Amino acid sequence: MATDKEARTQTTIELLQTLIRNACVNDGTAASGNEVLNSDALETFLEGPGIDIETFEPTPGRKSLVARIAGTDPNAPSLCLMGHTDVVPVNPEGWDRDPFGGELVDGEVWGRGAVDMLNLTSSQAVAFKHLATSGFRPSGDFLYFAVADEESGSAHGAQWMADHHPDAIMADYVLTENGGLHTGTSEQPYIGVNIGEKGVAWRKLRVKGTPGHGSAPFKSDNALVRAAGVIQRLADYRPPAQFHELWRQQVSILDVDEETKSIMLDTDRIDDWLDAHPVEGVARHFYSCTHTTFSPNLAESDRQMKTNVIPDQIDVNVDIRTLPGESTAEVQAHLDAALGDLADQVEVEIIMNDPASVSQMDNPLWDTIQKAVNQPFPTARLSPQFIVGFTDARVYRELGSVAYGAGLFSPDLKSSDFMTRFHGHNERIDVESLSLTTQFWLDVCRDFLS
Repeated sequence: MATDKEARTQTTIELLQTLIRNACVNDGTAASGNEVLNSDALETFLEGPGIDIETFEPTPGRKSLVARIAGTDPNAPSLCLMGHTDVVPVNPEGWDRDPFGGELVDGEVWGRGAVDMLNLTSSQAVAFKHLATSGFRPSGDFLYFAVADEESGSAHGAQWMADHHPDAIMADYVLTENGGLHTGTSEQPYIGVNIGEKGVAWRKLRVKGTPGHGSAPFKSDNALVRAAGVIQRLADYRPPAQFHELWRQQVSILDVDEETKSIMLDTDRIDDWLDAHPVEGVARHFYSCTHTTFSPNLAESDRQMKTNVIPDQIDVNVDIRTLPGESTAEVQAHLDAALGDLADQVEVEIIMNDPASVSQMDNPLWDTIQKAVNQPFPTARLSPQFIVGFTDARVYRELGSVAYGAGLFSPDLKSSDFMTRFHGHNERIDVESLSLTTQFWLDVCRDFLS
């Protein structure tokens, strides 16, 4: 007979499979996502005595859910478990299995969203439901927020909720993606908790030219050709390294020799070291941790063109990620430096403009997370991490909440393998990690809200 823990793990597996199979793919357009499917599935799963549920649908199909167990003490701190329900697009040709099959194979659940972040969204729901049905009475309000549109900037999800219904989602403390990976040595093990993230400064660069016939390109004013130059300069741009305190903390616990640590903390040497690093994924991550980055990812026109028409307008969308302390002015200065004499030939439009954000660690929730981690891993210490992507935690930090990316994964899951599955092929999560994370939420919530 299965134990209660094994039964909860099986429930997490089945709920994760359901969320994967609903294929709530967010391609960045308002009509995509269709998160109503996952929201409705979670509402059906959670419905029951003691749980108040509200849903919000600012755009057709883009539904978010807020479940609440009322606290017994209005002065006690509130806690929210937040998971997003959308996933990024996928190219099935690169996968060994159906990306929306949700198959359980050799102890792993496969599918788009298995690590980003339907694994956490499902395990949070299972923990929340278990606490409600077991008669748990939290001291402060206890929320579960299943939110749409995280993958494309939150305009139909967390940001819309913060702008229009902040009281519905407000909590003093928030746990979301993504932490729980093991680092360090067997003598000094660490488990990561994401306490901050780089800023998001997406920009649209509009390049103009003069239309003409494609049969006579000599000395033409081709917007696409000029845009190609803009794109190449952005791709080649290498701003100087900048070190913040969290980078120094991350370096201090790495299992590398002191000379390597010295190089990683030297602005004059780190770039050459990264260029020569033998592991491409590691170099890419460390570069992003220490530099403002520019990735021109999309070139398009707002009008349909033909092969024989010289285009007069091209838009280049650039994914810019900023370091702590960088503002709109610093972003523009970077663009000016990158583009040089092309800068005055480009119109810049702001798409997203959220600064880097960090939550402090001197609070009761940090201590609670440490205790919960030490249940299965008695010698592990928490390692504060600064991530290079963005999450909805930034929305809560703007509201004044303490927000962490948390979780608890199997020590056999290497961080390098885990990170390649984010937005990559063959995304999957192991059952042990699902079990550990579900129990982690239970341990944290019981201790913090008792």
